[in-house]
Amino acid sequence: MVSVTVCTTGRGCMQCKMTQDLLRALGIPFSVVDLHDDANGRLLQHVTDDLGYAQAPVVLVDDDPTRHWSGFQDDLIKRLAADPNDPSDRGRQAEGRS
Repeated sequence: MVSVTVCTTGRGCMQCKMTQDLLRALGIPFSVVDLHDDANGRLLQHVTDDLGYAQAPVVLVDDDPTRHWSGFQDDLIKRLAADPNDPSDRGRQAEGRS
């Protein structure tokens, strides 16, 4: 079973909500982490400094350091639902970073 973590910036993030809604609709279990919660400061630093993301949500798959993306990526979520082992979702941002 695939493990998905959605890193959000809170309820006001529309792309975060859309990502969670689609994951739910496709039956993909996930956990949500609010990056603005002080307890998650280390994860925020990882997402911004190590992964280089500046846009939420950031989706982390299977604790794999290469399987992550930012922004609402419906194609990647659908691909994840169809084949959780498909590696083509590795390190992609909504702005086109590969």
